[in-house]
Amino acid sequence: MEKAALIGLITPDISKDQAYEYLDELSFLAKTAGAKPVKLFTQRLASANNKTFIGKGKIEEIKIFVEDHNIDSVIFDDDLTPSQMKNIERALEGKAKILDRSNLILDIFASRAKTSQARTQVELAQYQYLLPRLTGLWTHLERQKGGIGMRGPGETQIETDRQIIRDKIALLKKKLKKIDKQSLTRRKGREHLIRAALIGYTNAGKSTLMNRLAKSDVFAENKLFATLDTTVRKVVIGNLPFLLTDTVGFIRKLPHQLVESFKSTLDEVRESDFMIHLVDISNPNFEDHIDVVNKTIAELGANNKPTLIVFNKIDAYKFIKKEEDDLTPSTKENVSLEDLKKTWMSKIETNTMFISALNKTHFEELKNEMYSRIKELHEKRYPYNSFLY
Repeated sequence: MEKAALIGLITPDISKDQAYEYLDELSFLAKTAGAKPVKLFTQRLASANNKTFIGKGKIEEIKIFVEDHNIDSVIFDDDLTPSQMKNIERALEGKAKILDRSNLILDIFASRAKTSQARTQVELAQYQYLLPRLTGLWTHLERQKGGIGMRGPGETQIETDRQIIRDKIALLKKKLKKIDKQSLTRRKGREHLIRAALIGYTNAGKSTLMNRLAKSDVFAENKLFATLDTTVRKVVIGNLPFLLTDTVGFIRKLPHQLVESFKSTLDEVRESDFMIHLVDISNPNFEDHIDVVNKTIAELGANNKPTLIVFNKIDAYKFIKKEEDDLTPSTKENVSLEDLKKTWMSKIETNTMFISALNKTHFEELKNEMYSRIKELHEKRYPYNSFLY
């Protein structure tokens, strides 16, 4: 297992607590990729240093730590520009790999992609990420060798490689269009059924819920992006059949290349009749996660669909009761689940559910609510079949 050091910034826009929350998530990402986070580094700056992202003194501190602890990778919680990556590598004298958040997420996606569509989407995103960063990879080559037999257009090696990657990107886009047409044909064949889409932050428990509802065996584990491939299963509640789609989880600072590449996969969300927004209530940052998912859904143009918010993992919700004479301000850890339900959650216009997909807690209530919602949609689409209910 590779040893990694993680780097984050504290800025006027990001508080110290937020910076450590983000680094905790980066740590989870690193573990998912197969690395062992050894130390977290933070630095307070007005904004990221244009040359090395962090200050000169902090770079030197990281360099000493890398040497003393045989660190394999230094991972930054933000995207680095090609010049920043090049300067950091130079400052650390090549003693460790330099990765940014996008690079790390792309690596996880590459290891998790199983189907032809997912592999093509990830490969396309990787090449789009790599294209502007080729300069740093070819610092040892200025030009192709000259001399007898080597005269030509004088094109640099980096330009040659850029063209190869552009051609590869064009080829992958063409391949994706073909796959998308096949997916569209499959979706058209399912138009007679109401379609519900499971959406949520990564690791919210969507695949576990899918398995419980559809009695299927979708891969699920306690890791970020456990599944990438969109899975569609037929579910029957009562006498009402419908299609349930498990989609790729969202995450803050999701690389732009991945959002673009996976937009075709997320057509299942756009074309769904009903969405189930699953939230991991045991995560202290679940409110931020809700915002991230809502913004991504809005970006996809699917934010006007009927949505049921389901708070999952109530079995893992931690509550530490304060002593009566404790005058310190309450935090999320000091609020019981019942009290939490009386806050902003009670003002949500749509119904909310509180469940544990793993233990099937309040599962019948969820199924009844889903049945009611989907029945209503079915009656609107097929008013002459209402005798079925």
